[in-house]
Amino acid sequence: MSPFIIPLGLFAMVVLIVAVTQLSGLREVEIDVHQKLHSKEMEHQRKMRELDLELERIKSGM
Repeated sequence: MSPFIIPLGLFAMVVLIVAVTQLSGLREVEIDVHQKLHSKEMEHQRKMRELDLELERIKSGM
């Protein structure tokens, strides 16, 4: 057995652990951004409904 297998294996394990933790953190950020985007979209849709109702009120008043 080569004397480099164990150190290379340990290095690969450390790299894998760091990659998994980084991807986990990235996923949390992605979920947070998605939730913020969804709430902004809901607010936009609410404002659009209010504007549509106001437009209908103005049209019916004329």
